[in-house]
Amino acid sequence: MPSATPAPLSVTLHQGSRVLEIGYDDGRTYRLPFELLRVYSPSAEVQGHGPGEEVLQTGKRDVQIVELTPVGNYALQPKFSDGHDTGIFSWTYLYDLGQRQQEHWDRYLKRLDEAGVERDAPMVPAAGGQSCGHGH
Repeated sequence: MPSATPAPLSVTLHQGSRVLEIGYDDGRTYRLPFELLRVYSPSAEVQGHGPGEEVLQTGKRDVQIVELTPVGNYALQPKFSDGHDTGIFSWTYLYDLGQRQQEHWDRYLKRLDEAGVERDAPMVPAAGGQSCGHGH
């Protein structure tokens, strides 16, 4: 794997198809569904504070990106229609999501299946102070 992530040349929000399209200087273009971006948000709210603390996201099929803000020259910060806006997506992370999109999607579906939760189920608020003590 090259040490430097290819630089983004273009970023296009496709609201109708709910896709973020990013073109890179290596000639690749990735079309990232808003739902994938939302369920893989790099925020602590989604990722937790360490391995095994990830919060499984559901009910995000129809989520929109209502605002997209550049963060310096290294990232994008989307604001989603469900109010989530704390994820800062580095260009490296976005490139990885594009390059391994099917792998990420399959892992998400597997996590839903293992949890016995439907993809379109509403999010259940986490109980306050509850630790992530479950084993996998």
